[in-house]
Amino acid sequence: MQFSNFQEFIEMGGYAFNVWSVYGMFLIFLTINLYGPLRKNRQIIRDLKRRYALNAQVPPMSAGAGSQPSPGSETTEEERT
Repeated sequence: MQFSNFQEFIEMGGYAFNVWSVYGMFLIFLTINLYGPLRKNRQIIRDLKRRYALNAQVPPMSAGAGSQPSPGSETTEEERT
């Protein structure tokens, strides 16, 4: 379909509302599908950096002979021998 001037192009042969609303929805859809994963990726990286920093600050707990047993892991005298 050829248009003789810009006004006819904008009017789209009387279907301007339908045509331009579809273009608008497509742009919204495209923006969400491009921006959403980028935003999620930044959030994941930020959380991983925070976890790494927290793990670097906390010294690891050793499970040596002098350590306290964790709650719920009580053993009886018979199980130890």
